[in-house]
Amino acid sequence: MNKTFKLAARMSMGAGALLLAVAACSTTPSSTPTASTHAAVATKGQAGPFLDRFRFVSQIASTVPAGGDVNPYGVAVVPQSTGTLVRGDVLVSNFNDSKNVQGTGSTIVQVAPGGVVRQFARISSLPASMACPGGVGLTTALSVLPGGWVVVGSLPTTAGGALPADNPLGCLIVLDSHGQPVETWTGPQINGPWDMTVQATASHASLLVTNVLSRAVTATGTPALGGLCNVIRIGVSLAGTMPKMTSLNVIGTGFPWLQNKAALIQGPTGDALGPNGTLYVASTLGNSISAIPDALTRTTAVQASAHLLTANGGLNGPLGLAWTPADDLVAVNGNNGNAVEIAPDGRQIATVTLVPGGAGDLFGLAPAPDGRGLLFVNDGTNALDLLSG
Repeated sequence: MNKTFKLAARMSMGAGALLLAVAACSTTPSSTPTASTHAAVATKGQAGPFLDRFRFVSQIASTVPAGGDVNPYGVAVVPQSTGTLVRGDVLVSNFNDSKNVQGTGSTIVQVAPGGVVRQFARISSLPASMACPGGVGLTTALSVLPGGWVVVGSLPTTAGGALPADNPLGCLIVLDSHGQPVETWTGPQINGPWDMTVQATASHASLLVTNVLSRAVTATGTPALGGLCNVIRIGVSLAGTMPKMTSLNVIGTGFPWLQNKAALIQGPTGDALGPNGTLYVASTLGNSISAIPDALTRTTAVQASAHLLTANGGLNGPLGLAWTPADDLVAVNGNNGNAVEIAPDGRQIATVTLVPGGAGDLFGLAPAPDGRGLLFVNDGTNALDLLSG
């Protein structure tokens, strides 16, 4: 999002990271504790909410690569060392280029627990054999699949930061474990892929993707500036030499989206998969979290309003969403720099300030390895931060 006003509408940020126990992050805590309010609740043998176990926010590293891309969006923890991927490192995708133009970021950086950063991938262009309507502009949709395959969403803009007329627009880009593009996935229902979460085995993966576009053509022949968009499930075979998209189902619909000059797009962002197979989706415009039951198996779409988990309260333009080791959700707000913890029954049980006065600063997030904190990107400082003890 544009730094003057970065509200937009997830890793597995969604905000797309796999929640696996790997090597812990090490940082130096800041001297200022976070502000927190909470309601008591028991979680996995510990009293109180997950967020209330941690007090300090510290910066792990800058996410700006040598080329100067800014506006970090996606967060994905590497579950297994393969190629140049190192177990316990964190991948971060950048949405803006060095001129801060939205939808033109082309880099993914790899951050080690101790703060060492290197560029994992730069996708300034794609081979002619790999279609991606509109081009490259990396989003929050970022995941690492078994075998070291990295999948990242693209919702590109033109050089001036405007949305192209392509409909559908964008794609999912598949990279190998060395950061090289090997294929793209496109289709009528892949339209502005914005965030993603994954469930995977050695031979198969289900990618649960939020879209922020559904561009019906108006009477004037131009794409609409807003509407209702979908959540999709993509089946992927991992049995061959490369991942192969084998199926696509729309599993959620009726999520509002709106084009916005300052924010580019507002719509359904973060999604997180609970252990019971329910997918939770953050609606930025709806200021709410919806639930999609049986997300891994259903063949029909659920309306966003049919299973509303929670709305309003501490939510304030929710963006990134993640499932925590405490078996509940954490959403980060686009309007005020707060994180809100939500129990599976919809109770908002804790609110923590991650970035004081941080409107537009939060997006992708993931629980830190071994549940020792919360990783999140800070768009205001272009950095990967950690909420820890």
